[in-house]
Amino acid sequence: MRLSGFSLVFALIVTCFYVKCEAKGKLIRLDEDSWSDMLEGEWMVEFYAPWCPACKQLEPQWQQFSTWSDDLSIKIASIDVTTNPGLSGRFMVTALPTIYHVKDGVYRQYRGPRDTNTFVTFIEEKQWEKLETISSWKHPNSVQMSVVSYFFKISMALRAVHNRLVEDYGIPYWGSYILFAFATILLGALLGLLIVCFIDIVFPAKSMDSPPPHSPSNKNNGDSVVAKDKKREKDSEVKSNEDEAKKDL
Repeated sequence: MRLSGFSLVFALIVTCFYVKCEAKGKLIRLDEDSWSDMLEGEWMVEFYAPWCPACKQLEPQWQQFSTWSDDLSIKIASIDVTTNPGLSGRFMVTALPTIYHVKDGVYRQYRGPRDTNTFVTFIEEKQWEKLETISSWKHPNSVQMSVVSYFFKISMALRAVHNRLVEDYGIPYWGSYILFAFATILLGALLGLLIVCFIDIVFPAKSMDSPPPHSPSNKNNGDSVVAKDKKREKDSEVKSNEDEAKKDL
């Protein structure tokens, strides 16, 4: 009974210790809906994928680093790019894991050693001030990067459709590629038709019944009219001369 009581007390002490550590700092999980939270305050954000070996190696260090968040007055977060493909495009994540330091909406990519002590020193000594900031045209909150994020979402959705066709419906890879090619051609044709219709509505074609004012046909018609007028004037002059001659006789 004494042993079981001692074990219970020990378990309570260990539980309180872990609860205290958890309350001291917490790793924040960001996604497509909450990523804009990092626009305010100071953050350290890791982009990872569950299948990435380097990400698995970094995970315990990052978890331990998150317990320092309260002491460093910083928020520490992670983003799974497999479930948030739009964010990998928005932040131009080309390698995993990728770590960003964010201070009031200003982004800097961390490229130093990946261990807890180095992370803590990086924040305490404000080493991030020596890093180059992300340019404005590559800023994750810019219009162009928002467009890139949508393209990443579309590509991942198409990939999911491809995998479903191959795995669930048993369609061979070449068959899936043919379907995608046919769908691309059909979509392009429909899009072209819509563009032509839009142009015809906004800029209707001019009628071909009457030629433009400066066309050769109009010029010829004008010249013939002038010639006829001159001929009439000449005929009238000749007639008047003949009448005068008769009167004189």
